[in-house]
Amino acid sequence: MLNGDGLRVVLWVAGCNHCCRECHNPITWDPDGGLLFDDAAKKEIYEQLDKSYISGITFSGGDPLHPANGMAVRELMAQIKEKYPQKTIWLYTGAVWEEIYSYALMKYVDVVVDGEYMADKKDVKLLWKGSSNQRVIDVKKTLAQEDASVPVLYCGDYAEEYQLTEKPEYAGGCCV
Repeated sequence: MLNGDGLRVVLWVAGCNHCCRECHNPITWDPDGGLLFDDAAKKEIYEQLDKSYISGITFSGGDPLHPANGMAVRELMAQIKEKYPQKTIWLYTGAVWEEIYSYALMKYVDVVVDGEYMADKKDVKLLWKGSSNQRVIDVKKTLAQEDASVPVLYCGDYAEEYQLTEKPEYAGGCCV
């Protein structure tokens, strides 16, 4: 529930070149670390996504956009969007939106949390991010704009900023 809105499946991938100071998961930096993602692992993800109360999947790590991960992550996202079009896909990356908005896999992503974690900008009250330099971006709305390089935020930083009057289009709701 800390990796996006609603109850989610989270896939932690290995490989990260950002190596942020005070990273909460440095064991994932080594692209040769972790467990092999095989058919059994994919089946387990699908079994969880089959559950009606699961809002979607979050790709985290390491960095899902690390060169060791990019193609496999894009392929899995495409399969998930085809099989579960009502489920949302969140992506955490140390890269910034302005560098990645044109990546082919973004057409499968609903929300991206961008930017490296910065320990000196840490704030435990932030929604779905660890440091204030990071942004929680609504990918669909951003890509629909004339200038897709300018991100549209999915929500701001703190829950008390929001008084929702209607249910957001994403499963699970925003900023609850």
